[in-house]
Amino acid sequence: MKISVDRVKCQNHGQCAISAPNNFELDAEGVLQYRETFDGDDLGDVEDAVDSCPLQAIQLTS
Repeated sequence: MKISVDRVKCQNHGQCAISAPNNFELDAEGVLQYRETFDGDDLGDVEDAVDSCPLQAIQLTS
């Protein structure tokens, strides 16, 4: 599975970075950075990040 972030919807709230810090982070300018691919061990955290996004900007794709 892969992470996809809709950059138009994303407003860099950072809830995903709290839920899945191995996969999401806000850079020095406060802009979201993320790893598109992830290990199966991180699936639970990534799913939490998807659920925690207030704008539903994150999706998992296969």
